[in-house]
Amino acid sequence: MKLIRGLVVFSGFLLNSILADSVVDLSDSDFESSVAQYDTSLVMFYAPWCGHCKKLKPEFEKAAKSLLKEDPPVTLAKVDCTEAGKETCNKFGVSGYPTLKIFRNGEISKEYSGPRDAGGIVKYMKSQVGPSSRDLATLESVELFKSKDDVVVIGFFQTETDLKGKFIQLANKLREKVNFGHTTSESVLDKFNYKNNIVLFRPKHLSNKFEDDFVVYDGEESASALESWITSNYHGLVGYRQKENIEAFKPPYVGVYYAVDYLKNPKGTNYWRNRVLKVAKSVKGVTFAINNKDDFQHEINEYGLDFVSDNKPIVLARSLDNKKFIMKDEFSVENLEKFVKDFQNGDLEPYIKSEPIPEDNSTPVKVAVAKNFDDLVINNGVDTLVEFYAPWCGHCKSLAPVYEQVAEKLKDEAVSLVKIDATANDVPSSFDVRGFPTLYWLPKDNKAKPIRYEGGRDVNDFIKYIASKATNELNGFDRSGNPKDGKDEL
Repeated sequence: MKLIRGLVVFSGFLLNSILADSVVDLSDSDFESSVAQYDTSLVMFYAPWCGHCKKLKPEFEKAAKSLLKEDPPVTLAKVDCTEAGKETCNKFGVSGYPTLKIFRNGEISKEYSGPRDAGGIVKYMKSQVGPSSRDLATLESVELFKSKDDVVVIGFFQTETDLKGKFIQLANKLREKVNFGHTTSESVLDKFNYKNNIVLFRPKHLSNKFEDDFVVYDGEESASALESWITSNYHGLVGYRQKENIEAFKPPYVGVYYAVDYLKNPKGTNYWRNRVLKVAKSVKGVTFAINNKDDFQHEINEYGLDFVSDNKPIVLARSLDNKKFIMKDEFSVENLEKFVKDFQNGDLEPYIKSEPIPEDNSTPVKVAVAKNFDDLVINNGVDTLVEFYAPWCGHCKSLAPVYEQVAEKLKDEAVSLVKIDATANDVPSSFDVRGFPTLYWLPKDNKAKPIRYEGGRDVNDFIKYIASKATNELNGFDRSGNPKDGKDEL
């Protein structure tokens, strides 16, 4: 009995060791010889101290285990750029971490530009091996291809036509996003009764009574028209929105958030999706999607909500001009119908993430929040410099006294300096804020086109910039930023 238990423990240990080795560790001494052995490999160049690398590592390992089972397999490897892989990283121009590159038989193929979660990595890399369109020679191979948990597009071609050429051309372009297959088998063509057709098949778990499980292409023989058709039909009436396909769901958008899980609870998942479908089938001009509430908790927080209960979904919407809306009523088909109608008609009040408007805003640097942003920045009638900051940002803290000095020196000018906490307030879509601090200059007569401030960060730098850009020349400074009274500025 002890021997059996020992064997079980050893077997478990061995299995864990094998799984742990799914990602191959490479160094300067073995990189070239090892990568040359793999038909296709994805290599992560990393630094152990890098936070983004630490976040990617478990996703990379999960993807590696899955991709090794594919036919043909895809190998995932990693190189430590701070130790044994320094020369290799320098050779391939690695300047940031993590950097991912695709290799084929030892030669670099391309930069990896796909998702960085396990599912997204697997899908992207599976598209990198084999032909862009799978040759489906038998009925069994067609059925197996159709059984994927994703959309597939199959070309049924009896003869060599321009349509087939456009199909293969598009498959080469979209291989990373769409599963393409084609067949010229007479038995397959007869079985499906297609001669020269292209058909989009939706996965079985998304089957419903409100739309067909497949769509037949009836457009012109052009790659652009075919691509447009695939894009418009790919997700159906109500798509399953995930991190790797988020870009496909453009505003105006209505999202339904709940415990979406097609592995453990497909029936419960479709119970709510079918109710959304019932509304979506009669609505034009709006993108609908279901979302896993845990995967999009950050998005839910953006609407001022802490969590979604397990009882009923919540509904969130975003308009074409990036305004946010929340369905306040409990989820039901009738309430969703009313919400969508009001959303389309512009009868809803948008949700604005905002701090309270300051009771006292008499300091030289004005404090904006989302609720008074337009008043203090857009409609104030003067040239404006606005800083988007984060309370925890070290660079923002260093800039604060400088910014205040500039505002003090310009307090009698027709110029306003404003700051807004971009972590606690919604940022208007016309401002691209990806780091802190970010500053924009807005001339009083052209507030629709903010200009990113790229100048220096000391007092003189700001004064010179504002003096040169001001709509009307400043009272106290000439266009070069020199004081008009002749005194040195600092």
